[in-house]
Amino acid sequence: MEFVQGPDRLAEKNELFERLVSQHQTALLRFCYMYLKDQELARDAVQDTFFKAYRNWQSFRGDSSEKTWLMAIALNTCHDMRKSAWSRFVDRRVTPDDLPPASVPFTMEEEGLITQVMRLPPKLKEVTLLYYYQAMNVNEIAQALGISHSSVSERLNRARRKLRDVLTPERRDDL
Repeated sequence: MEFVQGPDRLAEKNELFERLVSQHQTALLRFCYMYLKDQELARDAVQDTFFKAYRNWQSFRGDSSEKTWLMAIALNTCHDMRKSAWSRFVDRRVTPDDLPPASVPFTMEEEGLITQVMRLPPKLKEVTLLYYYQAMNVNEIAQALGISHSSVSERLNRARRKLRDVLTPERRDDL
C-alpha cells in the first residue's frame, strides 16, 4: 500500500520543484534545443522532463547530482521525441541565432563552433553538449547516459578530432 502525502510533504515537494525549475530550466532548454533543433519540441521536452522528475521524485536516490539526474531524464525524453514519427517532418536546420538567449552573447567564432557541434553524430554531440555546454564531468555524463567512463572519454576524443578537422588553427587549441 502506498503512503499518502499530507499537505506539509506536498508543499515541501512543490517548493523543491520550484527551486529545480528555476535553477535548471534554462540549461535544460538550451540542451534540448541543441539536441532536437526545434524550439517548440525543446520546450515540450523540458516540460516533460520536469513532469517526469516530479512524478518519479521518490526514485531519485541521490547517487548523482540533481542536474545529472535531470539531464538524464531530458536526454531520454529527447531520444523518445526524435524516434517519434512526427519528428521526421521537422526542419532541423538550426543556427546559433535560433538558440534561447545565453547569459553571455556568442562571438562569431563561437557561432561557428556551435554550428559544427550541432553537425556531429548524435552520440558525439550529446557528450560534447553535456561536457562543454552543461559543465558536467565525465563521471556525471557516464551516469546520465548509462555508459562507462571510458565510453564517454572515447566519444569526447572522437568529437574533438572531428571538430579539429573543421576549425581554424586558433580555435583548435581550445579543444
